Amino acid sequence: MTLTTGTSTQAGAQDVEAVRARLEAAGVRYALAGFSDLHGRLKGKVVPLGHLADMAAGSELFTGAAVDGVPQDISDEEVSAHPDLERGFQLPWRRDVAYFPSTLYTEGKPFEAGARYILQRQLAAAAELGFTFNLGIETEFFVLQDGANGPQEVSERDTAAKPCYDLTTTLDNFGWLTELVEAMDELGWGVYSFDHEDARGQFEIDFSYADALTSADRVSFFRMMAGEIARKHGYFASFMAKPFADRTGSGAHFNMSLADSTTGVNLFAEGEDPKGAGVSALGYSFIAGVLRHAKAISAVIAPTVNSYKRLVRGGSTSGSTWAPVFVTYGDNNRTNMVRIPLAGGRVECRAADISCNPYLGAAMILAAGLEGVREQLDPGAPHRENMYEYSDAQIAELGVDTLPRDLSAAIDEFQADSLSREVFGEALYNSFIDYKRAEWESYQSHISTWETERYLKFF
Repeated sequence: MTLTTGTSTQAGAQDVEAVRARLEAAGVRYALAGFSDLHGRLKGKVVPLGHLADMAAGSELFTGAAVDGVPQDISDEEVSAHPDLERGFQLPWRRDVAYFPSTLYTEGKPFEAGARYILQRQLAAAAELGFTFNLGIETEFFVLQDGANGPQEVSERDTAAKPCYDLTTTLDNFGWLTELVEAMDELGWGVYSFDHEDARGQFEIDFSYADALTSADRVSFFRMMAGEIARKHGYFASFMAKPFADRTGSGAHFNMSLADSTTGVNLFAEGEDPKGAGVSALGYSFIAGVLRHAKAISAVIAPTVNSYKRLVRGGSTSGSTWAPVFVTYGDNNRTNMVRIPLAGGRVECRAADISCNPYLGAAMILAAGLEGVREQLDPGAPHRENMYEYSDAQIAELGVDTLPRDLSAAIDEFQADSLSREVFGEALYNSFIDYKRAEWESYQSHISTWETERYLKFF
């Protein structure tokens, strides 16, 4: 059950009581205020339903120093979770619990470094220009089971080199897969397609776009829900960008448009298309802003060491990684970072992977796109050719930039780009850089199996 109250985060007593009464009638006994950490993982506290009014007023406190991405000292005032009552719903697999996405507060005001609030700030900037930012995120992920020799596919028939769209192995996974889809539809997400993806054990579920805050709330919750439902069936869901070297990685393609905040009209589909690729002049300016800041954005939408093993040209047994390498855009061409799908009217960022924090990723891309709109930037001519086929020398001759090759390079770009500090705020900007630098150093000092197998007895 999804609750609609028309209330704001700072709800009045009558609104809270109306929500509590509805939940109680539906069999709910507990309420959960959840927020996102640096990684997009959900954190929170649970209260008995009778204490919903206290929770709505910010009673649940969290020591930021105990959570990744809540940059606080242990001596600082705690952050409190203020639940968004109009976005609450029952957990489909645990109906005595209701979940509320929440915005963090401290010292009586929104916490500057809270991931959800960072997105809300950029949405407010868009609203000042008369825009609503609409976003649809494609969820690609693996569902596997633990085997004697490591992770293995749920279906013993899932062995093909090119397993994409395979119907028999999709049906073999129907137990957990349809339970997840039905849960999403119960929540009103509007699932319209799901399939076996390009790698063995990999799936994609596509559901309706919405305003960016709703979509980010949903994707953060989706990862937890998919994991819990897979676990019920004896499996696990993985949102690692590229779990297997010889298989395609898992993207989280951001499909985006700006709408008129008064009429709801999609402004990427309105007016002349000056380059013939499928969007309006406004859409091209948005794309140009994203491309200008693409390297810094990469650190946020491809945020792990592992992410950059997805952003390569080859290495998949299916024949393609389907992931971008170059800072380019084009029409219905999946070798570009930014693609304009065949139907037009929206733009798709293909560099994002499913391990990203959707609040932070959406905030960075929106800020970059709005800069392009304000400055009426021109992204140049669209690339309609297969970018994978160019040699490095040809790419250099074309003057095409490449995305960062690893996390360290991405963090360098993030640190050097003034947009990063502007979007994240000083505290999270520094915290993000410090955390990711430490992650890279840990990876660099780790001795891998590849190294010992190659060198231990080599010399």
